[in-house]
Amino acid sequence: MTDPYGFSARKARFLNRWHAARSTRTGAVTAFVSAPEPRTIGSFAKGRQLVAGNYLFAGALVEAPNTELWDVTAPDRAFEDALHGFAWLDDLAAVGDAKCRTYGQRWLWGWISRYGRGRGPGWTPDLTGRRLIRWINHALFLLRGLDGQEPDAFFLSLAQQTRFLSRRWHAAAPGLPRFEALTGLIYAGLSLEGMEDLAPPAIAALARECDQKIDAEGGIPTRNPEELLDVYTLLTWAAAALEDASKAVPDAHMAAIERITPTLRTLRHSDGGLARFHGGGRGQEGWLDHALAASGVRTRQADGLSMGYARLSAGRTSVIIDAAKPPAPEASHNAHASTLAFELTSGRRPLIVNCGSGASFGANWRRAGRATPSHSALTLDGYSSARLGDADRATSREILIDAPDHVPIEVSQAPDGTRFQGGHNGYSRTHGLTHARQLELTFDGRGMAGEDMLLALEEHEKRQFDRVMDAKTLGGIPYDIRFHLHPEVDAELDMGGSAVSIALKSGEMWVFRHDGTQELSLEPSVYLETGRLKPRASQQIRLSGRAMGYATRVRWSLSKAQETAMGIRDLNRDEPVEMYD
Repeated sequence: MTDPYGFSARKARFLNRWHAARSTRTGAVTAFVSAPEPRTIGSFAKGRQLVAGNYLFAGALVEAPNTELWDVTAPDRAFEDALHGFAWLDDLAAVGDAKCRTYGQRWLWGWISRYGRGRGPGWTPDLTGRRLIRWINHALFLLRGLDGQEPDAFFLSLAQQTRFLSRRWHAAAPGLPRFEALTGLIYAGLSLEGMEDLAPPAIAALARECDQKIDAEGGIPTRNPEELLDVYTLLTWAAAALEDASKAVPDAHMAAIERITPTLRTLRHSDGGLARFHGGGRGQEGWLDHALAASGVRTRQADGLSMGYARLSAGRTSVIIDAAKPPAPEASHNAHASTLAFELTSGRRPLIVNCGSGASFGANWRRAGRATPSHSALTLDGYSSARLGDADRATSREILIDAPDHVPIEVSQAPDGTRFQGGHNGYSRTHGLTHARQLELTFDGRGMAGEDMLLALEEHEKRQFDRVMDAKTLGGIPYDIRFHLHPEVDAELDMGGSAVSIALKSGEMWVFRHDGTQELSLEPSVYLETGRLKPRASQQIRLSGRAMGYATRVRWSLSKAQETAMGIRDLNRDEPVEMYD
């Protein structure tokens, strides 16, 4: 995100306005050459709330039942972007009745009337790409029953936005915004009469972005799983649109899809949701499965890391671990200090989680969500494994600094399961200690044994450790190991305070135990979920102790209670939770 007051941002806004105004001189498109099959997936519940006047975008709710959409005062920039991106058309189409169609038509032609001459905040390359995809996807839904001036205005605006995008797509930020702009341009070029000449350059540009921005592991620089899903979804949509138009999909484009597919399968928990790391959430309901199925790629990731994540899975249990260095500073504006944090899901029920991104709840929650204590990881002396640094000249948001730069890992077979071993040096400079973590998941998925160690390995690290100990008058260096629980988990201290009993809605019972050398507590936590109005209350298991020497070892375990059956029939499907609470 560029500094809104910087020269580059002011120049970009000027050029966007200038090219938007120029684009309004474009003649009208009169018809579709081919309309891509709608592939976006909306929410029935959100569609109903929209027509009721409850506008929930980017975590902010405006209740204005008697106010037109474009008269709503946006509380922040993210809300405004969501309005002008038109992804909410997916939700109206998910309902699909006459009332939703009427609202969709009124709001779309309202936008044309108010902003169609190149005015307003929606004329950026990424928002224009997103908007074009939705307008074309839902054209049949929106144009049904109309004739005369309204369809003419619709096609004219499509032509103007397509011309604007052909001139400005390169100004979109590298990564997801540029993929969004180019996919929108491809959609329009393939679908609209008279725009066919714009498709080939966009197809070639998208192929180049695939080569440059999707690495050999099928990952992206931000290491955000949900952002990777968004990019992947756009690539599958663009490939399908090309195939529908009897056009060849470039080799680089298909190769990127083939690289990303096994990576997303690695990052997919047993309940179908994505691991929540580095600013990403679980992904929109149904999008991951739909995109994986649409890709036609059946391969799985080879042993090793996928975009820096390790996966252990057995039986009904999946464990996903952040097992690499955090993103590089230039890609770390949404990154978290989560090295060696993990999440665990049993069947369809998340159990151990990270708190998630607090970006939609304001700056303070955003900062809190990025810190190590908001992850199922170890913190030392109140420090995170990486720190938030001042925003540089090119950004208005904080980057990660002093992050671990050495994260060795190994995944191997244990006598009764699979073993992960990893370490990071995020506390070496400050305290002279390396954090090492070992996780072993049994072959049946019913138990995991964990071990966390704090080690002063080199002579200079031992000297640093001694200096810190002297400053603390030999009282030891405090550490905390946190295990954040999903809000739908019920937990209580058990066995005289030496264990925690954990009950899932499926009926499964899990028990957390430790070696007895630390203080065990059950404390409040939060679950930060994009789309909600406020954080959800949850709990966390916390092991606290003090490092007194060059080697500190903590053993713990998480296992299903013996009376829990091997295969519980978890048939009660949760209805989508309403976000308006």
